[in-house]
Amino acid sequence: MSVLVVGLSHRTAPVPVLERVTVAEPNLPKVLGQLLAAPSVSEAMVLSTCNRVEVYAVVESFHGGMSEVVDVLAQHAQVDPQSLYEHFYVHYAAAAVEHLFSVAAGLDSMVVGESQILGQLRGAYAAADEAGTVGKTVHELTQNALRVGKRVHTETGIDHAGASVVSEALGDAEAALGTLVGKRALLVGAGAMGGLAAAHLRRAGVGEVVIANRTQANGVRLATSLRSEGVPATAVDLAQLAAELDLADIVFACTGSVDTVVRADMISARTRPLVVCDLGLPKDVDPAAAELPNVRVVDLETLQRRLSDAPAGQDARMAAQLVADEVKAYLASQRSAEVTPTVTALRKRAAEVVDAELLRLDSRLPELDPATRGELAKTVRRVVDKLLHTPTVRVKELASSPGGTGYAEALRELFGLDPQAPEAVSQTKKSSVDGETR
Repeated sequence: MSVLVVGLSHRTAPVPVLERVTVAEPNLPKVLGQLLAAPSVSEAMVLSTCNRVEVYAVVESFHGGMSEVVDVLAQHAQVDPQSLYEHFYVHYAAAAVEHLFSVAAGLDSMVVGESQILGQLRGAYAAADEAGTVGKTVHELTQNALRVGKRVHTETGIDHAGASVVSEALGDAEAALGTLVGKRALLVGAGAMGGLAAAHLRRAGVGEVVIANRTQANGVRLATSLRSEGVPATAVDLAQLAAELDLADIVFACTGSVDTVVRADMISARTRPLVVCDLGLPKDVDPAAAELPNVRVVDLETLQRRLSDAPAGQDARMAAQLVADEVKAYLASQRSAEVTPTVTALRKRAAEVVDAELLRLDSRLPELDPATRGELAKTVRRVVDKLLHTPTVRVKELASSPGGTGYAEALRELFGLDPQAPEAVSQTKKSSVDGETR
């Protein structure tokens, strides 16, 4: 059994596809139930946010598990499964662990380092746990991911990485316009990056902020927040984008759409300066806009390249290294845990042999006094324990390295252990752990 991640995000799917596949909270129990009912799936969790939909499943096989997960998501979205494959990314086994740890650390977010994802991950786990689709593997993996995410935010300055991008873009805008005080700003997109840009614009003293967003309710929410902080702000539909672009002095585009949102023809007639900060991934602004007179385009690629040697860039690299180290340690501990049932079965077999031989001794030498019999029993058990100590310790050490589980297989073969015994021990341990942690 291995962990499989099947997902799509702002990087791989257009907004309409994301919206169809997104699993709203009321629908989570149904989707989780359908996942667990799939033949190859034994555990499942769904992480669904405005920018991503990911299924974390424990599956018997890669291809069977992937097909079943895609079928469930397609059924939920009411689309043909084949239409979704081009938008999915898939991670399996060690790569799945690395992906979840990176997600929890904020390294895979639109705003690098944002911590909101930790709360969303906790919510996804709680929903799956309540639906009864969490087992030992998903429990341990998620709890470790949450710990890693918290550690990254505590030990690095990655929280400032996304903010640094916005600050740098704002600095370019101020240099081009002279000042931002009293200027009219247009936010295209009201997600995490849009909210971050709004906060920076407020501190820069802009005179007015207009938010154009696909889902107007999100734009209204951000506008209301800005007005509560003393900044005149309104929300408009994306259909009004061209008109608002004509009135704006500075534009922050950060929708997460896979298609161009700000076309060059929308701003080709500008007669006064306009700064367009394209923070979309992929780009929200037509590259041709950079060639227009009176228009300055600042894109995310340029900003990130400029910031790569800045403290924020160093923090992101430090966070990535921390995640890599945690992934390595987690995988080593999992490999070591896999041989525990074999070691337990070996010691059990040795104990059974010792008990049988001591029983034979009792029948052959019934005249032995209890004290002598007790000393003999202790001696035999001590000899067996010493003989088993080195191989059992070494097999655990060797198992922590890639491919090390082969040593456990060798032990089972050499000592004629029942292949089902380790699985039975593992299952018993799993039930015990679940009982302690639920």
